[in-house]
Amino acid sequence: MGNLTLDTLDNLPLQCRSCVFWELSTECGSSETSYFGQALDKEAWLSATLLDWGSCGRIAYVDERPAGYVTYAKSKYVPRCNEFPSGPPSADAAVLMTVNVEPEYGKSGLGRLLVQAAAADLSRRGIRAIEAYGDSRGEPGACMAPAEFFRTVGFKTIAAHPHYPRLRLDLHTLPEWETGVASLQNEIDAWLHAMAIAGASRAG
Repeated sequence: MGNLTLDTLDNLPLQCRSCVFWELSTECGSSETSYFGQALDKEAWLSATLLDWGSCGRIAYVDERPAGYVTYAKSKYVPRCNEFPSGPPSADAAVLMTVNVEPEYGKSGLGRLLVQAAAADLSRRGIRAIEAYGDSRGEPGACMAPAEFFRTVGFKTIAAHPHYPRLRLDLHTLPEWETGVASLQNEIDAWLHAMAIAGASRAG
């Protein structure tokens, strides 16, 4: 699992590479902007956020191929989060923007590992919580992860809404997620081993 950087940005799925749903407010974003224009906006946002705040995403790889990714940042870097009807995020929290897993790894536990990687990074940086806006509509191809996914990995609803609830994961209540890089790497290695066994079984 590696960091999201300018060098790895092109490893995101094509539709996500140019998506600026979270990075721009509705006043700045436009559905008429070309793919290349949005891709440049995405690159500019990532560059500025990395320079000013630091790491804001992780990408998981299987056999050197991208399998999923997660992005996160403090709310000042995520203007869209201030436009949700379930309210702005809490001052002590980072915002988890997107968790995306390739279909072949759906329900494999990769989504949880990506959230855990984000939590480990943010906890080391002294951030107390992660908040996310979930999609309760089940819209395919949405820029938001399902609300139920967040609940299954430990988030709790703190601002209910029929379409976009705001959920929170308090990092200080999850000591098992704060045991350091080695512990997380062990879980990643175990997951990769399980995927290798599953791949071998399919090939056989």
